[in-house]
Amino acid sequence: MAKKNAVSLISRIREEANHLLLSELHKRDVTGLAPSHGDLLWALYKFKRLTMKELAEAIYRTKPTVTVLVNKLVSLELIQKQRAAEDSRVTYITLTKKGEELQEVFQEVSDVLNEVVYGDLSSREQVQLEELLEKVLGRF
Repeated sequence: MAKKNAVSLISRIREEANHLLLSELHKRDVTGLAPSHGDLLWALYKFKRLTMKELAEAIYRTKPTVTVLVNKLVSLELIQKQRAAEDSRVTYITLTKKGEELQEVFQEVSDVLNEVVYGDLSSREQVQLEELLEKVLGRF
């Protein structure tokens, strides 16, 4: 019989994952970042240049939340804002050289996290895990 504590487990996993991320970044002398900054940076590593709206959609956050994250990363000189020449209401976000240089570190930290999460799960179990989590997420 199910214990009905999936949400509690997911919450604890997220807490532990965030702790691991911060610890791994600290080991690599990267400070001042929160786990929520990782999604934003990964989106920029993938797409290189995004509008604020595109960035919010890419990381499943609201535009006000993205604004706060972007401002923090701008202050850390990891990303920069650029007004679009064709429409000054549009702001593009791109990585700075300093931000680009962190990509290897982020890949290393991601590899550590994935090893903990997927560990000795078979390929089939890994797919099942993701399918079940996506199914639950889809209900919201």
